[in-house]
Amino acid sequence: MCIDFRDLNKACPKDYYPLPRIDQLVESTSECELLSMMDASQGYHQIMLTPKDHKRVSFITSDDRNMEVYMDDMLVKSKEAHHHLEDLDETFTVLRKYRLKFNPGKCAFEVSKGRFLGFMVTQRGIEANSDKIKVIIDMGPPTNIHEVQ
Repeated sequence: MCIDFRDLNKACPKDYYPLPRIDQLVESTSECELLSMMDASQGYHQIMLTPKDHKRVSFITSDDRNMEVYMDDMLVKSKEAHHHLEDLDETFTVLRKYRLKFNPGKCAFEVSKGRFLGFMVTQRGIEANSDKIKVIIDMGPPTNIHEVQ
């Protein structure tokens, strides 16, 4: 059985503020000397809204900003290391205003590489995540026909 959702998709309201594309967020870190990654504790449960406003909430960032946001993950990026503290100060000013709290165990500040949205990001762009490839690196050669298959 196959259901055709094309008519339903046409009838659904358009999302004018869709989530940013993860590949674009991750790629935007290339050529940045310093990064700071933050994870909001309890995600959006920190922001109290009236029930009628729940559908209207969206976080958007403009191009060429020093901060990227995807759900509850935030990344402050600086092309030049000497601007990073200023970028963090600007970010924390806004975060303090709205009283957002972070999970300190999932935050990393002023690093040249780190994990963001499951990717290892560096000044050169995306690199292999060592945690995910460790099993492949440590794998020995096959010893029988079943291991080859």
